[in-house]
Amino acid sequence: MLRSSTTEQVSKNVPTPEEIRQRAYEIHIERGGFHGCDMDDLLQAEHELQEKYNKNSGAITRKTKPEGGTNARTTKQ
Repeated sequence: MLRSSTTEQVSKNVPTPEEIRQRAYEIHIERGGFHGCDMDDLLQAEHELQEKYNKNSGAITRKTKPEGGTNARTTKQ
């Protein structure tokens, strides 16, 4: 049971294989449906979705910071 809850937590921070496949198919169609670029489509889809997940997780982190407090992490460059 512990294993499934750990998997659920990890999967919230990364796109699922199904999401990647769906986005890759959308990219394929947007390019006109030409064959031979399936790996490029998959890599682009994975990259786009990972950026989306990173932005969403960052937004959640910022919302949960205590008001009025300082956080040493926010001053990192």
